[in-house]
Amino acid sequence: MKKVIVISTSLRRGSNSDMLADQFVEGAMAAGNEVEKISLAGKNIQFCKGCLACQKLGHCVINDDVNAIMAQVLKADVVVWATPIYYYEMSGQMKTLIDRMNAMYEKDYQFRDVYLLSTAAEDEEYTPKRAEMGLTGWIDCYPKSRLAGTLFCGGVNDPGDISGNPKLQAALALGKSIG
Repeated sequence: MKKVIVISTSLRRGSNSDMLADQFVEGAMAAGNEVEKISLAGKNIQFCKGCLACQKLGHCVINDDVNAIMAQVLKADVVVWATPIYYYEMSGQMKTLIDRMNAMYEKDYQFRDVYLLSTAAEDEEYTPKRAEMGLTGWIDCYPKSRLAGTLFCGGVNDPGDISGNPKLQAALALGKSIG
């Protein structure tokens, strides 16, 4: 059994990327894993100030929801990011959270496998590539970890557009493969 953290970065409840995340969660739980989903909707996540105090303190000096999220990520075996793609890039709230996780850099971490689930109105094969590159930049700071898999569903824009899409079953299967 692995501890899996799924971070849904869309601020739109019931969004397509959130629905993809839910299917991954269902699959990972069916495989017997301990799974927790963290939605950034309603979370207070401020921008990094670049003060680097986190490097000395081991936590961020900003008093918001990020330190609690970091504590969960550090203890996870698997970290899954779910994001809508805006302008061919990860959501701003995902990038802000990644920037704020700078306090983790010097800490011991348990996660080895990182996954990216993404959705977009655009459906071209290259649509998620910049988001994948951005996430890979974060992963590169944790040399014991790797980008273990990605799943992209294009052609979905309005909430619920993904309903009935075969990518939902693919997310379920990807979650079931965690073990």
